[in-house]
Order: sequence, then C-alpha cells, then structure tokens
Amino acid sequence: MRLYNISAYTPDFTFAPATIYTHGPLFAAHSSDDEAIDGHGLLAIPGLVDIHFHGAYGHDFMEGTPEALSTIARYEASCGVTAIHPATMTMAKEDIVKACANARNFVPQDDEASLLGIYMEGPFVSPHKVGAQNPHYVLAPSVDFFTKVQQAAGGLIKVLAIAPEEPGALDTIAALQDKVRLSIAHTCADYDITAKAFAAGALQLTHLYNAMPPLVHRAPGPIAAGADSDIVSAEIICDGIHIHPAAVRVAFKLFGAARMILISDSMMAVGLPNGEYSLGGQRVFVTDRKATLESGTIAGSATNLFTCMQIAHRQMGLPLETVIRAATYNPAAAVGALARVGTIEKGKEASLLLIDKELNLKGVLLRGKWLKRNF
Repeated sequence: MRLYNISAYTPDFTFAPATIYTHGPLFAAHSSDDEAIDGHGLLAIPGLVDIHFHGAYGHDFMEGTPEALSTIARYEASCGVTAIHPATMTMAKEDIVKACANARNFVPQDDEASLLGIYMEGPFVSPHKVGAQNPHYVLAPSVDFFTKVQQAAGGLIKVLAIAPEEPGALDTIAALQDKVRLSIAHTCADYDITAKAFAAGALQLTHLYNAMPPLVHRAPGPIAAGADSDIVSAEIICDGIHIHPAAVRVAFKLFGAARMILISDSMMAVGLPNGEYSLGGQRVFVTDRKATLESGTIAGSATNLFTCMQIAHRQMGLPLETVIRAATYNPAAAVGALARVGTIEKGKEASLLLIDKELNLKGVLLRGKWLKRNF
C-alpha cells in the first residue's frame, strides 16, 4: 500500500509531509502492490500503546481466559490503541498466575491489538496505599513469586510495580533490576526511600499523583524523587477525573516530554454505559466515566487511551506533538518494544492512525490492514 497526501508524525516528534508504504504487516521503504490511498491532508501518527490498563468492554485481564483477552484487544484496536500491555491486580496468587499464563498463548486476530507484554501491578504494594487493589491479597515483595509468575507468562512481564518501603523491597528491586522494569507504586514512601529505590534500579512511577504521597515542600516524596532523576519516567492518567489539568501540566514541566507516559488505567467499564462492574474482585460503580469502589475510592478509569490523549490536548492544553509522543514512543520505549512499535518506520508493525488537527479519529491501520477508514 502507498498512503500519500498526509503529514506524518516523525521519529523526531514533529510532523512532515510524507508518503507511507506498507508491505504485508510492516512499514516498508516502497510498496510492491498498486494500492494507492489519498490521505486527504490528514495527520498520520503511530498506533497508540497503552502499557497500563486492566480491562475493557465488560472484560478484565484477570479473568485469564482467551475470550476476555480477545474482547479487550478488539475494543482497544477499534479505539486506535493498536498495541496493549495489560495489568494484573492484587488478587490470589493462582489468579495472577492464570492471567499471565493465558496471555502467553495470545495470538491477535486481524481486528485485535498486538500484545506487547504484561504489567504486574500487584501484589507487592503497601497495605496502607492499596487504592482499588484488594488489601486481603497484598504480599511482601518476593523474587521467588515474581519468578514463578514470569515463568508462567513466558517472560511477558515487562513492568513490575513495587512499594519500596515494604520489607525486602529494596533488595527485590536490586535483584530484579536487570530482569524487569521496576515501577514505584501504591506507596507511602518518602523522598529518601524512593531515591534509594531509583538508585537500586527502579525506573518508573506508576500513575503519578495517585496512590502515593503528594508533593509537599517539606516532604517532597516520590514525585520529587522521580523528577530529580534524569532517567525515571512517570505514567499519568489524563481522563479529566484522576488529576486536575494544572497538575498534569506541572507534571509535564517537571519530567519533560521525554519522560511522560500516558496511560488509561481503564477497567472493564470502558466502552460500556454507566452501571455496576468489578475490578480485582471488588464492586465498582461507574457514572459519567468516573469509576469508584463502594467506599468512594477511584477504581481505575472508564476512559480509553485515545480519549485520554484528546483530553490532554483539547482540555489540558498540552501540545499535540507532546501528547502523541507520550501515547506512542515513550510507552513503547519503556517496555522495550520500540523496535516493533511506537514510530512509523520501515520494518515496524504497520499500525497507524489518521487524525485531523482537532484529534478526531479518521482511520485505523492495524498491521497493514484498514480496521477503520472514515476519509
């Protein structure tokens, strides 16, 4: 295929006039077939990459069934999220193993997003900062249990969340830092403990601002520790519910465009109407995209990553080039998938989105085939 009359998002994070070629499921330097498609001046961006979310369209990753994962992957692709990296929850050990083993065997159909890996969010969290995680299943950090789950997953776990103040956490980070990306999460840690975790090998902050101490001038906590490091990335949920727009803008100024990762943290209600759902075995009530436990605690989001990107640009005032980078290149780089996805370049998966300048979705190309085309 030859896609012409478009402006493409480049690996330099700018837009430039371009012609894009595909050969089979990959981007190519030229095309051997005769199909030529006029892009009508639209913007071509890489398919989005969501490295931290729990479910979609009535299903949760923790169900651990092929049907659940296929439904999730199909919904995400339809929204322009062409590569996924779903997350576990703090649940029983056997449930975590089952979900990760299920992902190991996943092969996407033509209308399903590619699976990049797994985000192991529980159970190594603080019992005092569980958020929507189930406190009954919290475990002390354990190299042995992580290794067991990773074996079941066939090596798919690319990110492991951990509360660094918990007994054994710093030793666990040091032991695993060359085996998985460590992310500080669901934590009560202060600045000093978090800084030690980064020195031991942690490289990320899970859903910045949420389930961690706030940034206070005499107690700067994990946020300042992450900002102080030149190599730590921060995930952020831009659904307009989790974080005030001003706090989102501050985060991008603190960390810079190169270190911010847009995530949806979505649960099974995304794509469905208001109602009662579940997350990690707990009841969740969704009203106007706000998902909460019975206690009122926010329980993930009911917003997909494409909509989060729209909100970050349209309502929060972040530059278009910045939000695209945070939803494509940065997450792909964080999970070691940049050779496969995250930019429009020869040899990578031919997945891209066509959008207009107002960030309306006009087309989805998934591994070389049009999944959606409204232009």
